[in-house]
Amino acid sequence: MARAASCGSRYALSFTSGSLLMHEALVAASVHLHERSWEGVRRRLEAENLLQARTVATGQRLAREITQRLATLDDAELVLLVDSTASERGYILWAAACRRYRLIGEFAEEVLRERFLLLNPTLGHDEFDSFLRGKAIWHEEVAELKDSTLRKLRSNLFRMLTEAGLLSDAGEILPAVLSARLTATLHFRKPSDIRFFPTAGGWQ
Repeated sequence: MARAASCGSRYALSFTSGSLLMHEALVAASVHLHERSWEGVRRRLEAENLLQARTVATGQRLAREITQRLATLDDAELVLLVDSTASERGYILWAAACRRYRLIGEFAEEVLRERFLLLNPTLGHDEFDSFLRGKAIWHEEVAELKDSTLRKLRSNLFRMLTEAGLLSDAGEILPAVLSARLTATLHFRKPSDIRFFPTAGGWQ
């Protein structure tokens, strides 16, 4: 279709699985320091049930999801993840989710950060729904989402924001307090991944 072709690649919309997966990320990152291969990490996570999943299918789904997200991090970021504080870990995994899922990254930059910079202190479901309606004009995969899937995506995204320490339970945007080492890491990419966070720091 011409409309789909005009907007580039399709959005990956598989973040109906899990949230930030904080515990799973630490396990997988630690295994990767020895395996050095994400395929090898995934095999070990599944074969040894290192994620302590209740069923084989759940273990496979979680292993696939967390390895795909962590594969967006470089070696220095993985080392930082393993050695991180709780707040740093949340921020790193939020950045990983934004990299893995372009839709999340665009929401973070175009809505979350923008509202913060414009001194709009809250973020709710209406903002997400409005954002999706705008994307649906150019992305058939968004326009064709079932209501149940849309609700699941929205719920998971807001859960990620809360777990990352970027949104309060009351829907208030919480400024990101980035450590010096994490700021340097996020700035290493061009454009800087600072753009995914509610902070006044520059990112070009």
